[in-house]
Amino acid sequence: MKQEKIWWNQGVQFECQGSGKCCVSHNGYGYVYFTKEDRRRMAAHLKIPTQIFTKQYCVKQGPVYHLKEVHKNGDCRFLKNKQCSAYEGRPTQCRTWPFWPEVMNAKSWQKDVVSFCPGIGKGRIWSKTEIDQNLEIQTKSEDSFETA
Repeated sequence: MKQEKIWWNQGVQFECQGSGKCCVSHNGYGYVYFTKEDRRRMAAHLKIPTQIFTKQYCVKQGPVYHLKEVHKNGDCRFLKNKQCSAYEGRPTQCRTWPFWPEVMNAKSWQKDVVSFCPGIGKGRIWSKTEIDQNLEIQTKSEDSFETA
């Protein structure tokens, strides 16, 4: 087992508080990335064709699509009154928060998650297995960015 994983062996207490703080740009995490499936899901939620969603809402950067930024501060365009206005259609990146590979070491977790996310330490305890599953989903998502 990798050393950096040890800290969550007993699970992590987390429950979304609906603060919208994860939907704002901070510490270099600003873009919302979309796989092809994410774009399909969001388009279905918005009741528009995937091609229209992609054209109106996404930017292609290399082989990766990300949400067009419309706010100068980098906040997500779907953040309305501190709530996600497209919650059911949200992409994998948002669905797996706060269990992202890039913050799942103790130092990054404290600096980049605990310091601003009011859901840490509240609600149910996510088991190591659940956390590992979210990490795997996020990693597979990152590996499957498509150009089509």
